Amino acid sequence: MGNSLKAIVAFVPSNKCQKYLLEDLEEMPVDKMVDLSGRQMRQLPVHICSFRELVKLYLSDNNLNHLPPELEQLQNLQILALDFNNFKALPLVVCTLKQLCILYLGNNKLCSLPLELRLLQNLKTLWIESNCLQYLPEVVCELSLLKTLHAGSNALRTLPPQLQCLQELRTIWLSGNLLSEFPPVLLDMPFLEVIDVDRNSIRFFPSLAHLPGLKLVIYDHNPCRNAPKVAKGVRRVGRWSEETPEPRKRSGAVIEITLDEKPLLPPAAKTEPE
Repeated sequence: MGNSLKAIVAFVPSNKCQKYLLEDLEEMPVDKMVDLSGRQMRQLPVHICSFRELVKLYLSDNNLNHLPPELEQLQNLQILALDFNNFKALPLVVCTLKQLCILYLGNNKLCSLPLELRLLQNLKTLWIESNCLQYLPEVVCELSLLKTLHAGSNALRTLPPQLQCLQELRTIWLSGNLLSEFPPVLLDMPFLEVIDVDRNSIRFFPSLAHLPGLKLVIYDHNPCRNAPKVAKGVRRVGRWSEETPEPRKRSGAVIEITLDEKPLLPPAAKTEPE
């Protein structure tokens, strides 16, 4: 179906046109996944909400700015992708999907997140990159199982101290924000494995050598005068990264990093829940 035709059909709410958008998807797929990415949709066909055993729903790259209340019927949903849409606020119905493990909200127009997000206590991965966030909503700090947080390309200037409550957090991406100093709260999170503060305004880096879980720190494109000190075996990406924190033999061997969630750099493809 051509994109132009999709865009025209998306404006027509009739059942016939909605089925055309779904390309005759009348029964729940065997793999319990529906991918409606890039369909130029302005509303989610309500028929999808009847697939009550659905586990994965991809709605990326559409023109959505709201979701129907019937979405609440999808109580088995584990992955929901709403990135690259026109959401100015997260629809509260999303917060009723308590089995969600992975939620993609990047590349929208979000300035905040609702307090109801705290209901998603199974959430392990949250992508809120490329939105309009001037601060990290404190409700994120109540997602106790969160392992990966991607908050890059916003307008963050600091992080809330409550973030250290996320003791399951292993990876945090903060590239492309407005950080003028390295967030102090990260110094109190010894369980972090990956810290990305690329493309900020950080002029000085404190020592990170005391973080026993750290495996990778990305600090490039900052006006810093020093490289962060790290423990032996920690990979650094940035200026002076070749200067080792401790004298050691250069073997040329690749530092092997094993993480619970791969790849090390923000992936283009969507990941699966563990």
